[in-house]
Amino acid sequence: MRNNRPPAASEEPELIEKLVAINRVAKVVKGGRRFGFAALVVVGDGKGRVGFGSGKAREVPEAVKKATESAKRTMFRVPLREGRTIHHDMRGHFGSGKMEMRTAPAGTGIIAGGPARAIFEALGVSDVVVKSVGATNPYNMIRATCAGLRASQSPRQVAQRRGLRVSELSNRREQQQRGA
Repeated sequence: MRNNRPPAASEEPELIEKLVAINRVAKVVKGGRRFGFAALVVVGDGKGRVGFGSGKAREVPEAVKKATESAKRTMFRVPLREGRTIHHDMRGHFGSGKMEMRTAPAGTGIIAGGPARAIFEALGVSDVVVKSVGATNPYNMIRATCAGLRASQSPRQVAQRRGLRVSELSNRREQQQRGA
């Protein structure tokens, strides 16, 4: 017999929510201005899963709630090296926004500005260097960062795709470095 009860709140993993940006827009109507709000939120579990979402509403709390729900639906997994940094240097771009992400030795910390910092904190990365080139729009910076992270692959994934073992990959890299 199946247990059909929904999971309790304590069973759900604790998520890290970061509010990245709130934008206020005004619509001019007969009686004056009507304000609306757009929120951009990043959500992660601190163990390699992250997502972002945006929401619009007349009130800030409602916009943040919608953005958080959207972020939870779009979460994706990122392979991490030793649970503290990314496996390899990468680039992501969206529109005119380009993000360069580099691995970093232990103790470096998160060297990133604004929206990218929120993503890596929610992701659970402790050592990374990120450079934003181009757009400063937080929406495009977040999308560019996520595009780069989605394209990242762990050595295990690369080895599986090539039909090799992980140890064979590292041996080939060492041979190429000695020959160059």
